[in-house]
Amino acid sequence: MEADKAHKTSSSKLMKDKVIGQFDIKSIMRFVLPSLLGVGAFLVPIESNGQITILMAVLADWLKDELTEYMMLIVLGIVGLSAVMTCFFSLLAPRRLEEGSLAAELFTVSWPWMLLRVTGLVVGLLVYFQVGPEWIWSERTGMIVLRDLATAIVTIFLFAALLLPLLTDYGLMELVGTLFRNVFKKLFCIPGRASIDATASWLSSAAVGVLITSQQYERGYYSARDAAIIATNFSIVSVPFTLVIAKFVELGHLFIQFYMTVVVAGVITAIVVPRLPPLSRISHSYYPPGGSALNEEVPKGVSLFNWGLHQAVAKAKQAPSFKGLLKSAVCNVCDIWFGLMPPLMVIATVGLAIAEFTPIMTWLSYPLIPLLEFLHLPEADKAAPAMLVGFAEMFLPAVVASGIESELTRFVIIAVSITQLIYMSEVGVLILKVKIPLGFMDLVKIFLLRTFISLPVICAIAHFFVF
Repeated sequence: MEADKAHKTSSSKLMKDKVIGQFDIKSIMRFVLPSLLGVGAFLVPIESNGQITILMAVLADWLKDELTEYMMLIVLGIVGLSAVMTCFFSLLAPRRLEEGSLAAELFTVSWPWMLLRVTGLVVGLLVYFQVGPEWIWSERTGMIVLRDLATAIVTIFLFAALLLPLLTDYGLMELVGTLFRNVFKKLFCIPGRASIDATASWLSSAAVGVLITSQQYERGYYSARDAAIIATNFSIVSVPFTLVIAKFVELGHLFIQFYMTVVVAGVITAIVVPRLPPLSRISHSYYPPGGSALNEEVPKGVSLFNWGLHQAVAKAKQAPSFKGLLKSAVCNVCDIWFGLMPPLMVIATVGLAIAEFTPIMTWLSYPLIPLLEFLHLPEADKAAPAMLVGFAEMFLPAVVASGIESELTRFVIIAVSITQLIYMSEVGVLILKVKIPLGFMDLVKIFLLRTFISLPVICAIAHFFVF
């Protein structure tokens, strides 16, 4: 037994020496330098024009400001090219495309998606020229989507696609995943590397978090369930946007309390929702089929940091060349622009029109009124629709809340809207577009789950600690 013990100790020491011995300065720098650039672009808060933001968002805003006069035409050009090329290659000349080529990936789609792309072009033209039914091109519906949302997505995803490889391809996710694996696995049932997704969306935008998750899933680092859990529970609204919402409803003086409430409710919701259907019923299969689980186990005798560094350096050595990264970035940009923008125009515009021009959301919210009254929320009849309209667009609950007198009710509405996460105008469309196995009804169920779990938590915090 003593001999066996000595052998195990010797083996552990050998493994430890072997791991540490692989660290040379050149290899470590290949991991450290790009990762630091990625952290600087996505994860380091900076102040710009009096607001806390990140470098990537500053670059996106700068480009949008420089091209302000042309941004809507650029969006229309993207949507138009997507519709025309999809119709041409899917209907008239499918054999002209080489299987597996970028053009084939972009422009050969199923009938429903082709219809969405064509309809997206029609909606975009109606909005731009302000013709047709007013509910399409109104300032509260289609114009918001074309002028504000779509143009922001064009610039955000341009820089996100160019800079994301610095976070994902040079080992940072391997190091962070190793360090946080126990916390994330036990609390949220997901790999530790998901903390990068959460942090990126927290400081930039929820759509960026979904993009990272989708890429990691398609590369085989996440299972189907992992990707679905991360995309619907950790693609949180950015800090700058939460500040905008707080100020919009005249609660800027309570921003710290508001954001801490969101953090607490978000963590509790992220612990509970993955353990309930529909997420709990998604398989742990990997993409592509036949993939295997990501191994984040740490060998005995090796510290978490040393093993994480070993994994990071090994990943950095396998990173593609600059030309390869640039090619991948261009593919990602084209995929988002041509695949996401047309359905975004349709789904976001229709969702906003339903919320603004029909009583449907009011009717659906009637069962919520007794619940809100039970939670002692003033003006419950006015607050109830705000709990549901966020499914269409993340800013709508704040619009509804702005007309409510009670600070307590406004506080609860905007805090719930931030923790709901699923809004079809951006994140919802993106999740449906990528390969993560979630359908529309899955998103509806997750949205409702997050609402009913976070609502009592936020009300309790608001009643006992804030007001």
